Amino acid sequence: MSNNMFVIDVMSRIPVYEQVINQVEEKVLKKLLLPGAKMPSVRGLSMELAINPNTIQKAYTELERRGVIITVPGKGAFIAEDGVEKARVLATDKLSDFKETVAGLLLAGVSRKDLINIVNDCFKNDINNEKDEVGE
Repeated sequence: MSNNMFVIDVMSRIPVYEQVINQVEEKVLKKLLLPGAKMPSVRGLSMELAINPNTIQKAYTELERRGVIITVPGKGAFIAEDGVEKARVLATDKLSDFKETVAGLLLAGVSRKDLINIVNDCFKNDINNEKDEVGE
C-alpha cells in the first residue's frame, strides 16, 4: 500500500490518526483492502506520509481495538478476517450521530428538501449498487 492510498489533510480539524482510521475503515468497506491484506509498517507509512510514527501506531492500535486489523508480532498488521463485518458494524453505529446531525441541520434552517437531495446523492454513489428498501 503506498501513500496514494491515504490522503492526510493537515489543515483538517480531524486528528491525523482519526483520518488514517477512517480511511482504512472506508477502504475495508469498499473492499479495496481485503481480509488478510498486509498493512504498511508503522515506520514505512509514517515516512511516506511525513507523520510521526506514534500517530500511525495510535491509529493501528485503535483499528486493532475495533477488530478491523490484527497485529502479528514480528510479522506486521493485517486486515482481520472479519474486518469488513467489524467496519460495517462500526459504520452503522454512527446512525444515532447522523440523526443528531440531521436534527441540528434542520434546527439551523437547512431544508428537508436539501437534506433529502444530499442523501439521494449518496445513494447514487453507493458502492454496493443495492436498491433501497422503498423500491426507488
